[in-house]
Amino acid sequence: MLVYFSSVSENTHRFVQKLDVPAKRIPLKPDEAAQWLVDAPYILVVPSYGGGSIQGAVPKPVIQFLNQEHNRGLIRGVIAAGNTNFGTAYCIAGTIIAQKCQVPLMYKFELLGTPDDVAKVRQGVLAFFAPHDCADACAAS
Repeated sequence: MLVYFSSVSENTHRFVQKLDVPAKRIPLKPDEAAQWLVDAPYILVVPSYGGGSIQGAVPKPVIQFLNQEHNRGLIRGVIAAGNTNFGTAYCIAGTIIAQKCQVPLMYKFELLGTPDDVAKVRQGVLAFFAPHDCADACAAS
């Protein structure tokens, strides 16, 4: 499953919709995000904010969501959206989260992503979760 944050610009939302994989959206309001819990392992898709600065790069609702120990415990990787105009801070929110949560930064894409980005991310997400799905299904039988 993917968990993602998208602002009112909807850029990340449009990218995730193109992937056609199970996904849940973190609420826009930080106080709602702080109460929102996921129920399965997930890959986080997150845009970078702050106009190239590390300060403010991770959206506040994402911080609140990850401050929940339960949510933090289920993260398996990060996919980051960004703007190459930010230079060295391109996709920095993904880098910050991956380091703090000790999970891999799995992919970076610019703004809405290209069709190639969509294909690579979809394939990667499906491949990443396929062994886990099989293990869960086999254990249940």
